[in-house]
Amino acid sequence: MKFRVEREALADAVAWTAKSLPARPPVPVLAGVLMTSEADRLLVSGFDYEVSTQVGIDMQGEESGKVLVSGRLLAEITRALPAHPVQVNVDGARAEITCGSARFTLPTMPVEDYPSLPNMPTVAGTLDGATFANAVHQVAIAAGRDDTLPMLTGVRLELESDRVTLAATDRYRLAVRELTWHPGSAGVSTTALVPARTLSDTAKALAGAHEVQLALSQPETGEGIIGFAGAGRRSTTRLLDAEFVKYRSLLPDSFAARATVPTAMLTEVIKRVALVAERNTPIRLSFTKDELIAEAGGSDDARASETTGASYDGDEMTVAFNPQYLLDGLNAIESDTAVMSFTAPQKPAVITGADENGSDKVDYRYVLMPVRLTG
Repeated sequence: MKFRVEREALADAVAWTAKSLPARPPVPVLAGVLMTSEADRLLVSGFDYEVSTQVGIDMQGEESGKVLVSGRLLAEITRALPAHPVQVNVDGARAEITCGSARFTLPTMPVEDYPSLPNMPTVAGTLDGATFANAVHQVAIAAGRDDTLPMLTGVRLELESDRVTLAATDRYRLAVRELTWHPGSAGVSTTALVPARTLSDTAKALAGAHEVQLALSQPETGEGIIGFAGAGRRSTTRLLDAEFVKYRSLLPDSFAARATVPTAMLTEVIKRVALVAERNTPIRLSFTKDELIAEAGGSDDARASETTGASYDGDEMTVAFNPQYLLDGLNAIESDTAVMSFTAPQKPAVITGADENGSDKVDYRYVLMPVRLTG
């Protein structure tokens, strides 16, 4: 096996493929990246029985074949290579990588022991790559990271006609994003719970694709599989076999108060005031008709407060939030104006953006649980 490929293309392909490989694989071959050369195309693949990734890049092939080498080591090497074409020669149990004056020799692993990648499920529809990546980013920030609660580590996808709804929650916040897509059939109606970390990595990798294919398979028995493909890349992952929370009941349908604040200004105020907040110490926001007071205190000696302008409609209210969770929501709304809607100081608040006319942009909602104040 012998081929020649551009360094940047190879490094990018290997980096994405190796990122999903397990740190402690149950069998050694699952730590490998499989490179398959045929004619003028190189396929770089990875699979750990849960997530599969594959990238196709152009190359100049002299001898076709397959080689399996350590994925993480190959990623480190290709990232560090000089800006020259890369020559790969495989001879028996050794793979030689040459780039300019740099030369590496890697041991190979038995290709015959490597599992076959799963087939892509049936394509359900397509989305714009940039829009999809942005929506996943907005929602995945609210997903849980505790693997003992698998239903909270996923992003729920709801496909209903020409609408896609993504939702994630870690019990302290909930993020919901709605967008349009191009379904393969007019009557599509299904749901899927996708691991948030895998979905985030995949969406980011496909952000530059003009069109992303979403493929879904949910057999009546066993675990379902979801797949994404675009721009020469494809990825599949097993769906989480868990029941997602009934999140729609957490979305308030009416509000007692509403505050409108410039997003950038509020973000900077929270960052400054939160400097004195110790771990798990909330930041307090007090709203009056035309101003907002942000306060935090970690100890008797360290306290901070700052007053800024805000448009507020409702009775005066003081509410407390985890500052990092609040910042996550403000960064995700992607609007110059932040709208914070309240029902009561101890009830969930909803953060949205506002358009140029001042109307709420309800395609994205970030619901944040307040912290109960004592004393």
